[in-house]
Amino acid sequence: MSRDAAQGRLPAAYLAAGGSSFTDFVARHDPRLLPGAGAAGAPTGQPLEAPHATTIVTLAWQGGVVMAGDRRATLGSLIANRDMRKVFAADERSLVGIAGAAGVAVEMVRLFQVELEHYEKIEGVVMSLEGKANRLAAMLRGNLGLAMQGLSVVPVLGGFDAERREGRIFSYDVTGGCYEEQEHHSVGSGSFFARGALKKLWRPGLDRAAAVRVTLEALYDAADDDSATGGPDVHRRIWPVVGVVDAGGVDFVDEAESEQVVETILADRRGQAGPR
Repeated sequence: MSRDAAQGRLPAAYLAAGGSSFTDFVARHDPRLLPGAGAAGAPTGQPLEAPHATTIVTLAWQGGVVMAGDRRATLGSLIANRDMRKVFAADERSLVGIAGAAGVAVEMVRLFQVELEHYEKIEGVVMSLEGKANRLAAMLRGNLGLAMQGLSVVPVLGGFDAERREGRIFSYDVTGGCYEEQEHHSVGSGSFFARGALKKLWRPGLDRAAAVRVTLEALYDAADDDSATGGPDVHRRIWPVVGVVDAGGVDFVDEAESEQVVETILADRRGQAGPR
């Protein structure tokens, strides 16, 4: 126990002036708490096995961005979890979806949420959307050691840009490369099939209801061809998580609405399942 702790006081690091980055503060004070900090001492050789999150789809609509994620996490050929949440509110005006090593990804999202909240408290303003995208890229670069051992994280960020008055989407690679996407994007094991669906279904001027349906249809198509992507589970009543962000902030589609949209999709596609 430190002297400050023994006397019931905060450690000096908590009282010293610093920057607006919570991640930088943790790196100085106790870097072991950061995602990927244990990579240096981890065994090399065979990639580590851990549950992986799969498919995220996102698209721009006339009011902002819609993002949806399936609920399945896999461990090799096994289903590790059937109702995992993969789409989160990063702050009041942005959404982040995760694919890759589930545990590391969720930990990174939580740290990212604190990072944005800390910046707002220190600076007194909300970080710009491009600033958020760059901060997330820096966190991914810090996870490179684990990514090289098979515990990679590939997020996607979507948000409402208050200056441009429009929704914007940013994708990443495991090294921290950050790229702005136009119109729509998908990540994860089912992204190849989801992107094909998005190309056919997306159109300019989508309203909220149409945008939600397009994301759910793209996930449905991905699940139809990718075993790691979980489609809507009608029997267990497990529906994809769908987040919407516009000028009013972040909102999540409730399960009743998701169920209604899924049932409409299934009814419209009945008898059109394609070749056996």
